[in-house]
Amino acid sequence: MDKKDISQILEEIGTLLELKGENPFKCRAYHNASRIIGSLTHDIHELIVSGELQKIKGIGSGLAEKITELVNTGKLKYYDELKKSLPGGLFSMLRVQGLGPKKVKLLYEKLDIKNLDQLKTAAEEHKLTKLDGFGEKTEENILKGIALLEKHIDKHLYSTAKEAADRIVEILRKQKGIIRCEVAGSLRRRKEIIGDIDILVSTKPSAAKQIMGLFTSHQDVEKIISKGETKSSVLLKSGINSDLRVVNDDEFAFALAYFTGSKEHNIEMRSRAKKFGWSLNEYGFSNLNSEQKRGQAKQLIPCKTEDDIYKALKLMYIPPELRENDGEIEAASSGKLPKLVDVKDIRGTFHCHSTYSDGSNTLRELAEAAQTHGWEYLGIADHSKAAAYAGGLSEEKVKLQLIEIDKLNNGFKNFRLLKGTEVDILPDGELDWNNVQRTPFGGILERFDYVIAAIHSKFKMTEAEATKRTIKALKNKYVTMLAHPTGRLLLERDGYPINMREVIDAASDYGKIIEINAHPQRLDLDWRFCKYAKEKGVKVSINPDAHNIDGLRDVEFGFGIARKGWLEKSDILNTLTLNSLQKYLNIK
Repeated sequence: MDKKDISQILEEIGTLLELKGENPFKCRAYHNASRIIGSLTHDIHELIVSGELQKIKGIGSGLAEKITELVNTGKLKYYDELKKSLPGGLFSMLRVQGLGPKKVKLLYEKLDIKNLDQLKTAAEEHKLTKLDGFGEKTEENILKGIALLEKHIDKHLYSTAKEAADRIVEILRKQKGIIRCEVAGSLRRRKEIIGDIDILVSTKPSAAKQIMGLFTSHQDVEKIISKGETKSSVLLKSGINSDLRVVNDDEFAFALAYFTGSKEHNIEMRSRAKKFGWSLNEYGFSNLNSEQKRGQAKQLIPCKTEDDIYKALKLMYIPPELRENDGEIEAASSGKLPKLVDVKDIRGTFHCHSTYSDGSNTLRELAEAAQTHGWEYLGIADHSKAAAYAGGLSEEKVKLQLIEIDKLNNGFKNFRLLKGTEVDILPDGELDWNNVQRTPFGGILERFDYVIAAIHSKFKMTEAEATKRTIKALKNKYVTMLAHPTGRLLLERDGYPINMREVIDAASDYGKIIEINAHPQRLDLDWRFCKYAKEKGVKVSINPDAHNIDGLRDVEFGFGIARKGWLEKSDILNTLTLNSLQKYLNIK
């Protein structure tokens, strides 16, 4: 069990204790321990062996003992007993926007509501208004929240699905008899929301049975749905359905293209094949009047790779991310597909939080972690003072942070911490920190290398209000970029209504950058608007919104969205070298 798993269990324990009405300090101790473990820079196994774990501030001997049990056994008796003491449905109720542990506890104790179905019925029958703090508007919002969850009941975050798929693929690729193994479906296309996991392998027929047995007996499998010679389906412990298909290697490229999709892209590909007098399916090319069948010995046009398929149809190779029937086939036909940004092009990132606000790691720890990624720079953007709930910085704390950054930078070679801030956009479109407000050490905003503007409050706006509010902030000369432009949380909360085309137009007019917030729950700017931003000449920055060193890895998810949005190296701010970036942002 790694630190991520341990951190999650500690967080759940804190929440379970809140649901039981335990002492707030005890609950907070587990939540704090979760953040501490998640931000560790040392190997947790080594900390246990050396006895250093319990010496970490916020852990102590009691928590250290429980963490040790988790690491050594993969289980925790205390955790299991806590879960058994409460109805399992209470946790699902916490997924409803606006329902925290205190409200769920009240619903359970006063109305005996134990799950989402009972909550929905009670809200529809207006029983919730009997409770203090629950009015008609609360009931309405709860029903909207439940409807959102029902809409996505079989959907999962890309990051969750990728982690689950990687664990299975890692095992399969090591097995004798497997020639090729790839993930297909929407996961391969890097969609932000995934339905299920499709895995494709090629092997000799004699090995198929063994491979299916390996797949269905994987340690992450919760339930076998079906098991056959060429296809098996399972339900994983993560709640995701996964299918494995086995094909002959001469069919692999065709099957991979077909099962990657999208459906709309495949339809266009088949339509193009017809113009050549061919039929195209998951088994290969065939003459139009004689559809190719599985196992047919001779291929009309043998294709070892997907690239061969596209070449046969006189097309440039279309990367999986672009296969959404959004003009990619026309562009491939005319030789005008973009050269998509590569993850190796990323030189740094900008939206990161430290212990100065609500981050878990120090400036030095973040800087050292960034250098392990091979980056040349890392931008620190802690919250402004309006975000008091997130440890927003006072003017004096800003001064101390900037002094520390200067000291650290003096000790770095070929690396630099950048001075940034995430400033709240107030309801009237003004910034939390207005540079005309003077301090003993000068204006606030002019002291930063860059300024990220973000909305964190008053989400219930009309589209016109949200758009006007955002554009007004973009007009501010100190604003460098806009963060998470719609405020959405995937599978949890829709973004506030906003006209993104108008916002992108304004960013173009005022020379501003728009962030792809790479946090797996955000992935905002949506990839569907990246292409328009590119057309308008708006640079995009891929930012992890990291609150610990592990969060820096989320840049990869944002990178996938950038590729899906047709973006090239020149469209991305993070691809600039340190010297070029300093010139671009006028950093001295």
